[in-house]
Amino acid sequence: MTAQAYVVEVFAAGPHGGNPTPIVIDAAGMSDADMQNVARSYGLESAFVVPAPVGSDCDFTFRFWVPKREMDMCGHATVGAVWLLNQLGKLPRDEVAIRTLSGRVNAHIVGRGTVAERVEITQPQGRVEELPDSHSNESEILSVLGITSDLLAPFPIRNACTSRMKTLIPLKSTVVLDGLRPNFQQVEQVCERIGSTGLYPYAPCDIGPDVFDARQFPKSSGFPEDAATGIAATALAFGLLANGVVKADHRSIKVRQGRAMGCPSEITVRFQFNATGHVNGCWVGGNVRFKEKGESVSLG
Repeated sequence: MTAQAYVVEVFAAGPHGGNPTPIVIDAAGMSDADMQNVARSYGLESAFVVPAPVGSDCDFTFRFWVPKREMDMCGHATVGAVWLLNQLGKLPRDEVAIRTLSGRVNAHIVGRGTVAERVEITQPQGRVEELPDSHSNESEILSVLGITSDLLAPFPIRNACTSRMKTLIPLKSTVVLDGLRPNFQQVEQVCERIGSTGLYPYAPCDIGPDVFDARQFPKSSGFPEDAATGIAATALAFGLLANGVVKADHRSIKVRQGRAMGCPSEITVRFQFNATGHVNGCWVGGNVRFKEKGESVSLG
C-alpha cells in the first residue's frame, strides 16, 4: 500500500526560501511507524491529515512528526496542509476547524484564488515566563550560542509559548543574530533544563517597525535549525507585547527567519481580541508554494 506525499514550502520570502514540509493528505491508513518513517526519510517536520472523530466539531485531524518523535503542534505544517487541501479541492469552505494534540485550531484562506493567497491559523493567548534559575541558565544559554551578555538587548531572556515553549533571546542587532554559531550538541541539554523546545534568538530589523529577524535552534527535532517556525513566531509576538516593544493592536508583526541558512522566510502574526477589546490569541500565517508533487510513500 502507498500514500501520496506532497512537499510544500511554507512562509517563503524569496528563492530557496520557506520551510519545506512533507504532507500526506489521506493518512487514515498509516500507522505511527509509517508516519515517523516519512519524517525520517525526508528529515523534516511532516504533517498527516486524517478524518476528525465523529462529534469533535472539527473538519480534520492533523498529526505531526519529526524524525525523532510525534509533536503536539506544528505551525508551518498546519498552514501548509490547509493550503494543500485547498489546492487539491478538498477544503470544504474557506474557514475550517482542525483537531490537533494541542487542541482545536481554526484556519482560513485569505485572498483565495489570487496571487496574494495565504493561510492563517489561530493560536491561543501566549504565556510569558521568567527562566527558572535565571542567572545560571542565562549564562549557559549564552555559552551555547557562543556570545557574551554585552550582545543582548536590554530585555530579559524569557520562556514563552502559545502551543510549545520557546526561549526568547533578545539580541542587539541582526549582525549578532546572523553571526551566531551555536554548539548544537548542547542545545538539547540546556532546553531540557529550562523547560523549552527551542532557543529563539531575535533582533529588531531596520527595514521598518514591527519587523524582527529570528533564528530557531530546536531541542530535539533531528535537525539543527529551522527555516521558519510559526509557533515560535507567535511566542515571540507575546514576548514582544510583554516587553512593550509592540502594541496590542491590529497591525501585523512580521518575523523574518531562515536568512542565515539561505532560506529566507517571513511569518506574519496579528493579535486577536475578545468582545471587551483584550488580546485573547493571535493569527499566524503566510504564503505557501509547491516544492515536490505527488511522491508515493510505502505503508507498513
